[in-house]
Amino acid sequence: MHQHERFFVITGGPGSGKSTLIKALVARGLHGMPEAGRAIIQDQVAIGGSALPWDDRLGFAELMLGWELRSHREARERAGPVFFDRGVPDVVGYLTLCSLAVPSHVQRAAGAFRYNRQVFIAPPWPEIFGQDAERKQSPDEAQATYEAMVGTYSEYGYELTHLPHTSVEERTRFILARIQ
Repeated sequence: MHQHERFFVITGGPGSGKSTLIKALVARGLHGMPEAGRAIIQDQVAIGGSALPWDDRLGFAELMLGWELRSHREARERAGPVFFDRGVPDVVGYLTLCSLAVPSHVQRAAGAFRYNRQVFIAPPWPEIFGQDAERKQSPDEAQATYEAMVGTYSEYGYELTHLPHTSVEERTRFILARIQ
């Protein structure tokens, strides 16, 4: 078994329950890697930086790439399954969504830093969607992000497993049943 086969990505649009699901998996004693975007936004705001999705999208994407590469490297040190709140291909999807060219090094990273072939994707869920200081996207942008991730992960050869709109506990059981 290749090491990356125990790396599971949970992706999708903003506000679809990904981070909450990762927290529930971690609460069960599994390993989780946090989302890059929210932390990068908080850090950039704190230091007056411009690598923000509403200011410098390419700079934001580069910081996300560095975060995802580091998360992938850190996950190698952990035993058992590791759940990622987004992965390297999300950076490609983000740039595509923003109609920006995807630099060749980002494409190479998405091809080289692999995860389990089965990727869990959270479809838009208007009933739980909310905006805050870091999540400024509209429900339409959340839908577009979801579609960009479907296209990107499919393009990189991943098989998408759509998460049901159910409780966190049921979603957790859904995932655990599929990774056994």
